Amino acid sequence: MRVFVTGASGWIGSATVDELLAAGHEVTGLARSDASAAALEAKGARVRRGDLDDLASIRAGAEDAEAVIHLANKHDWSNLAASAAAERAAVQTIGDALVGTDRPFLLASGVAGLTQGRPCTEADASPFHGPDAPRGGSENLALEFVDRGVGTVSLRFSPTVHGAGDHGFIAAIAAVAREKGVSGYPGDGANRWAAVHVSGAARLVALGLAKAPAGARLHAVAEEGVPTREIAEAIGRAFGLPVASIAPDEVQGHFGWIGMFFGMDLAASSAATRELLGWTPVGPTLIEDIDAGGYAAGASLAG
Repeated sequence: MRVFVTGASGWIGSATVDELLAAGHEVTGLARSDASAAALEAKGARVRRGDLDDLASIRAGAEDAEAVIHLANKHDWSNLAASAAAERAAVQTIGDALVGTDRPFLLASGVAGLTQGRPCTEADASPFHGPDAPRGGSENLALEFVDRGVGTVSLRFSPTVHGAGDHGFIAAIAAVAREKGVSGYPGDGANRWAAVHVSGAARLVALGLAKAPAGARLHAVAEEGVPTREIAEAIGRAFGLPVASIAPDEVQGHFGWIGMFFGMDLAASSAATRELLGWTPVGPTLIEDIDAGGYAAGASLAG
C-alpha cells in the first residue's frame, strides 16, 4: 500500500515508518528539513517536502496515497492556539482530499482529558469539539469524515510514549527535576499516567492500518496508569536527586507548562484495542526505561 505519513521523522513517526516498511508498504514521508529528508531516504522511504503549514503539499500527498497516517503536530506549548489551528487545518485538508475514497486516514490523538475519575476506554467519545478545543478538536473533526467515505481511525497515544531518545513529556519532567534540584510529584503522587513504549506504539499504528475499521478509536496503552510518585522516584534515582511532594497549588509554578499534564490523572485502558487488533505491547515499562538511563542524556522537548 502507498502510505503518506506526516511527522514521519518524529519520535513516533520514525518508528512507525520502520514498521510500515518492514510490512512491505511504500512510504512517503512529509519532511520540512534536509536532515529529515535524508533520514527518510536512508530508510528507503520517499520524501515529500513541506510542513504543517504547507496545506497544498499535504493535500497532494493525501491524494497520491492509498492511506494517510497523520502524526505531525507543532507542539508549541507557548502558543497552543496556533498549534491547534495548524492541526485542525491539516486534518480538514486530508479529510477533504479523501472524501469518497474509503481510504484509511489514521490520525494521532491522545487519552488526556477524556474522562475524570476513571481510566478512559475506547468507547469514550472525545469531549473536544471545534477549533478552540485542545488539538483543534481534530479527532472529532476527522471522525465526521467517516460518513463521507473516509476510513478515519483515531490513534490515541498515552501521555508518555517512552524509550531511549524520547524528548517528550518525561524528558521535560526530568529537565525540571535537574533544574530545580529535586524530583517532584504533584500532591500525594497517586494520580496516574498511561504509558507505552515507542516500539509498541509503532506496531499498533501498523496493525491499525491493516485491521481497524472506519470510525475506530485505538488506545496505544501498555500500562494503564503509572503513579506520578513512582515516576518522580525513578527520575530521582536516575539523577541522584531528592524526591518531594509539590503542593497542588504550586504544581503549575514548579513544573511550568508540563505541570498542567503532570497534575492530571491520565489513566487509560487498551483492552478493546488489544482484542480488536490482536495487539500485544512490547518493550520495557516506563520505570524500566528511566532506570536504564533512557533519559540520562538530558534531551529537551523538541516538539
